[in-house]
Amino acid sequence: MKKLLLIIAIGICSNSFAQGCSDAGICSIGNGFQTTDKELKNGIEVGTIFGAGEADVTYISPYITYTRTINERLSLSSKITYSVANGSFGQRGSFGDAYLIGNYNWKPKTNTQWSSLLGFKIPFTSSNLKINEFSLPLDYQSSLGTFDLIAGLNLNYKKWDFNTAVQIPVFNNNKNSYFKEFSDTDDFPSTNLFERKSDALFRTTYTFQTHNKKFTFKPNVLFIYHLGEDSFENAFGNRETIQNSDGLTINGNIIGAYAINTKNSIELSLATPFVVREVRPDGLTRKFTAGIIYKVSF
Repeated sequence: MKKLLLIIAIGICSNSFAQGCSDAGICSIGNGFQTTDKELKNGIEVGTIFGAGEADVTYISPYITYTRTINERLSLSSKITYSVANGSFGQRGSFGDAYLIGNYNWKPKTNTQWSSLLGFKIPFTSSNLKINEFSLPLDYQSSLGTFDLIAGLNLNYKKWDFNTAVQIPVFNNNKNSYFKEFSDTDDFPSTNLFERKSDALFRTTYTFQTHNKKFTFKPNVLFIYHLGEDSFENAFGNRETIQNSDGLTINGNIIGAYAINTKNSIELSLATPFVVREVRPDGLTRKFTAGIIYKVSF
C-alpha cells in the first residue's frame, strides 16, 4: 500500500479538521491519501470543515488538494484554503493559504515504512481583513500572513503511524492592526503587527478496517508545542511579548472513511482539544471541528 503524506487543513485550521488542534498548518500532516492501484497517479481531495472557536466565532473552511504521484517514492501535492468566520464582529471570508508539499517514501522494510516531507505555506492575505473599516482580531482572519517552512517525518508500523513535524515562519507579512483597547470586548488580545513563533507536532494514529475494507477508522492523538511566546506592537510602537502564549496543546481526533470503490471515498472527522495553551492570540483554537471530505484518484 502506498502512503502519501499530505497537508490537508486544518487548519484546521484556514486549516483542515485538525484545527480543533490549534495549529498553523502542521496538524493535518500525516493524513493519508491511500491507493492500492499503482496506475492511479493523481488524487483530488475536496473538504469542508465546520468549527467553533473563541467567544462566539464559528467557521466554515472549505479547501481543495491535488496530489501527483511522480513515482513509487516521490509525490507532490498542493492545497488552497478558504475560510469564513462569523461572530459578534460580523462575517468575513477570504482565501487563506496555499501549501506546496513534497513527500518522499524511503525504501520499505518488513512491516515498516518511513517517509519524509518538505513544504511551504504561502499566505493569500496579510492578516488584516476588516469589516466596515474596523480592524479584526486574528480569530476572524483567514491566514496569519506568514510564509512558513514545514518539515516532517512519518513512521508507519503495521497499523500504527507516528508523525513528527515542525512549522517555522521564515518571513512575516502580518499587518494586523487590532487593539483590544479600542474594542468593546476583552475576548481577544491585541495582535497589531503580530509575530508568531514556531510549532512542533507529534501524532500517533491507529488504523483499523472492517473485514470487507469498506470502512476505515483512524483515532489519533496530537501533541503540539508552541516553541515561544508570540508578540505584537503596542500603540507606542514598542514590541510586547504576549505572556503564556507558548506551551502545549493536546488534541483528540477520529476519522471515519467509506470506500465507495477503488477510486472514490468519503471521510467524516471530529476533533477537539483536551489541553490548550493559557493564551492563544493566533485565533487558531477550536472548541471542536467537524469535517466532510471527498477523495478521488485517477
